[in-house]
Amino acid sequence: MKKLLLASAASLLIATPVLAQDDDQDDSTASEDNVIVVLGEGLPETPGTPAYSTITIDRDQIISSGSGQLEDVLENVAGFQQFRRSDSRSANPSAQGATLRALGGNASSRALVLLDGVPMGDPFFGYIPYSAVDPSRLGQIRVTRGGGSGPFGGGALAGTIELESVTSADLQTFNAYGLINDRGDTELAASAAPQWDGGYAVVHGRWDRGDGFFTTPEADRVAATSRANYDSWSAGGRLVQQLGEDVEVQARVLAFEDNRTLRFDGADNSIEGQDVSLRLVTRGPWEVDALAYGQWRNFTNVVISSTRFVRVLDQKDTPAEGLGGKLEIRPPVGEDHTLRFGADYRRSEGDLFEDAYSAFSGNLTENRFAGGVNTDFGLFAEHDWEIGALTLTGGIRADRYTIRDGYYQAFDGSGAVVRDDTYPDRSDWEVSWRAGALFDVNDAVTLRAAAYTGFRLPTLNELYRPFVVFPVVTEANEALEPETLRGWEVGADFDFDVFDLSLTYFDNKVEDAIANVTIGTNLRQRRNLDAIEAQGVEVIMGFDMGDFRLDGSLVAVDAEVVGTGFAAPLDGNRPSQTPDLAASLTASWNFMDGGRLAATLRHVSDQFEGDQENDVLPAATTVDLFAQVPLVSNLSVIGRVENLFDEVIITRNQGGSMDIGTPLTGWIGLRWGY
Repeated sequence: MKKLLLASAASLLIATPVLAQDDDQDDSTASEDNVIVVLGEGLPETPGTPAYSTITIDRDQIISSGSGQLEDVLENVAGFQQFRRSDSRSANPSAQGATLRALGGNASSRALVLLDGVPMGDPFFGYIPYSAVDPSRLGQIRVTRGGGSGPFGGGALAGTIELESVTSADLQTFNAYGLINDRGDTELAASAAPQWDGGYAVVHGRWDRGDGFFTTPEADRVAATSRANYDSWSAGGRLVQQLGEDVEVQARVLAFEDNRTLRFDGADNSIEGQDVSLRLVTRGPWEVDALAYGQWRNFTNVVISSTRFVRVLDQKDTPAEGLGGKLEIRPPVGEDHTLRFGADYRRSEGDLFEDAYSAFSGNLTENRFAGGVNTDFGLFAEHDWEIGALTLTGGIRADRYTIRDGYYQAFDGSGAVVRDDTYPDRSDWEVSWRAGALFDVNDAVTLRAAAYTGFRLPTLNELYRPFVVFPVVTEANEALEPETLRGWEVGADFDFDVFDLSLTYFDNKVEDAIANVTIGTNLRQRRNLDAIEAQGVEVIMGFDMGDFRLDGSLVAVDAEVVGTGFAAPLDGNRPSQTPDLAASLTASWNFMDGGRLAATLRHVSDQFEGDQENDVLPAATTVDLFAQVPLVSNLSVIGRVENLFDEVIITRNQGGSMDIGTPLTGWIGLRWGY
């Protein structure tokens, strides 16, 4: 099935005629009502979408980050966080989830990340393969904080992050760039974007490699300490073809691989993946968005003892498969009404194969196998009603989920059975809803309010896979229940000639929140807490003077654990890895055609490593720089600086064993095209 789908998508890309791009041709069409429709996008936002706290990152901001990494771009949205502060060149991939609104506490994604409508979370772990998505291939990012699952699909507990591919209108026929930093690390990328009448294609590739930096503080380094080496590549293609006046098809393929080394020689990990999707969009009186996708992923990880510096665990194979689709229909129901309804489905299957070794003899002590299957079938409907200056929106969805075929097996070095567990299948319905209102006070001021619920299934990783960050062992828990969210928010948006401001107060509560809970010395287990509660204020600001612009966001949150029974000692604690203040401010100046300067200031307050409010991760303030200066024709010189003032960023602190983030790093290179 995997080979058939990949071959079908590839043949579709190859079979389409690739014609030369005309200078006066773009990838948009105009309807009889003179509404410009850009090929390659999904259905437009509905009138009620702004009722929920939303922030948009445009293409200029996306391609102007100091690091060129997707997770760095997303950090311009204050409140976005991964489990740790490391980026995708120096973190374990399994810790790279996506969460919003201080609802963190473990490494899985509580926000739903979509690329052209397709969920990007790993089918086994739930992490986001950030290194597989080159920001220069994106045209826009829209982040909705809160809002429940709605029509997006299950898993949007803390919000939704929609990544939209760049259209050929924003690309030249050929684009390429290459950079090198002061350590000799390199970043290379290229794309081709031919257009023809009624369609276009974008074919792209990127390769990042380098010896990296030492994540271990200098005073703690030993002979076995390694730099954070990394070597990653991604390649893919996207075809957009208009089939009729109101119909278009979008096909996408993506393949990637990422290899990293963390802390010690031999502590290697890797991810790889192949994704394929096919989407049909109709824009006539009956609007339809039909999507189908397949994903195949794998993960490996070697754990090295931090005392004897030998291999103690080899997670040698974690194959996973995600299959799914979505159908959304918008019938014509009147000028002031927008109705959307449909269904979505996702099936996640994965297995773990790992070997454990003695730190003293080096002999094999156990072979372990684990895995299972999760499915989620959802039905949804949402209606927006425009009544003059007032817009009302409301929606409901029902999800039928299953957790089945779960198992865990362990055999000793001689092959004798140590453990052979199979877990009972489970299934149930979860009903969630969201509702909101917008009121346009005048042309410059809009008031809004919203309430919502949502849910997230535990991942296969949380259910069945234990892990080690030596010397701490975290056990899985096959009995985990789904997380559910209840929340509300109120806000006001101000849009003046050169200044815009958005203010939101929110109150969110995740019941049965899954967290890594300490149950013994150097021993944790994933468990359902009573709840995580978070109340806070979000501020989004923009100041536009034409060529000069300021963009900022800030979130201040009071988050705490609600715990009884086994979790009673945690009651009132701040969730692990959760800051109470985060802010980002970017100043940019387009000083000439194709020339751009940008500086980004970020601050994250202190966090706690674990659930006991111990092992502090101190606050960090960083400054990044970006410059693009045209040379001749389409050729520009690119300069980037990460962590200008060389701030020491503690990314992990377990019992005094620390990791640090990216130091001062300078990049220089050339870019052809935009």
